[in-house]
Amino acid sequence: MKIGFVGTGVMGTGIVNNFLKAGHDVTVYSRTKSKAQPLIDNGASWGENGIFSTATPDQVLIEMTTSTPSLAIKLGHYADEHNLKIIDAPVSGGDVGAKNATLTIMVGGTDAGFQQALPVLNQIGQQVKRFGDYGSGQHTKMANQIMIAGTMTGLTEMLVYAKAAKLDLSEVLDTLSSGAADNWSMDNYVPRILKQDYTPGFFAKHFLKDLRIALDEADKMDIPLPATEKAKELYEQLVDEEKLGNDGTQALVKLWWS
Repeated sequence: MKIGFVGTGVMGTGIVNNFLKAGHDVTVYSRTKSKAQPLIDNGASWGENGIFSTATPDQVLIEMTTSTPSLAIKLGHYADEHNLKIIDAPVSGGDVGAKNATLTIMVGGTDAGFQQALPVLNQIGQQVKRFGDYGSGQHTKMANQIMIAGTMTGLTEMLVYAKAAKLDLSEVLDTLSSGAADNWSMDNYVPRILKQDYTPGFFAKHFLKDLRIALDEADKMDIPLPATEKAKELYEQLVDEEKLGNDGTQALVKLWWS
């Protein structure tokens, strides 16, 4: 199958490599060609044309970026008006999920578009589900980010507390990961923190962007999310004040640890 893929950052690189491994003919584009060079070396082709300008009715466009539900609806209506198919399909799972083809993919859009895209999505995700019309995939991703906001602040404060109590942090992780406190973020990010590895599985600046979207959508629905608001404030401190937006989300602990 011929696949065009725009964006070859942390997530895109892992996804495209899995498409190449599956035998697809993949054309990639990135604002900086050098970032796509490893994929080109792995067999991808380089492309420079736009998306909507070259799309045809027999194709399906898949928007995997996390953005506002309103943008997904706007793109969906544009596609409908021009006899095109598009789905919003944001993902969760970080760089590990992208590399290992174990992403969770949350889809919004028509069932026809979803069914056409499903075989390809199944090659990069272990959980792929459609939640409704345009924008519902993005709403589901916001629910995901709200949950992660709580786990990231929780694991950070857990480490701060355990260190202050002079506990062995590796042993604390081993113990908590076998009990009710276990969660994906702790399992994947605490080991990095203990090695002082703050490279992004997901950029802190992008997570802050997502939290702002989630809170804006919550405001539109007139629901208060005080814990998510606090997480946003902490990530604003990390990104805007400490200028650490290019670190991974696990760098939140740097607000306590130098």
